[in-house]
Amino acid sequence: MIDLVTVGAIVGVLLVGVVVLVRKPADARRVVRWSALAITVLVAAALTPYTVDDSGAAASYLLGVPVVAATLPVLAQRIGRLTVVADVLAALIITAWGLLLGLGIGGAFLPAAVLLVAGIVGIRAPRPSTTA
Repeated sequence: MIDLVTVGAIVGVLLVGVVVLVRKPADARRVVRWSALAITVLVAAALTPYTVDDSGAAASYLLGVPVVAATLPVLAQRIGRLTVVADVLAALIITAWGLLLGLGIGGAFLPAAVLLVAGIVGIRAPRPSTTA
């Protein structure tokens, strides 16, 4: 089950990458942030029955930490401040959480972290023109 969810998350990240490369949206970082949140929520939803059976009440924080972390960049974008910091922080939290969980269910969240990092590194924000 975990492998299937992980592959689904990887496919989702690849699809978002293709859409961003082909369509070249005006605010590609926004697309990446919302996509990372959607992928994280879908992974958490898909893993909920398995995690509840395995861990009981602990499933709430096992699955909740990555979801809250993926929400940070979206909230920072809505506020309009520290968006890159929020992207980096979310990617670090999701990656650390995935490693802390021994790459069991946490490994399924890592593609969303990769998507956030790609958004930071690969998508340049438009710079204001200095020519008049």
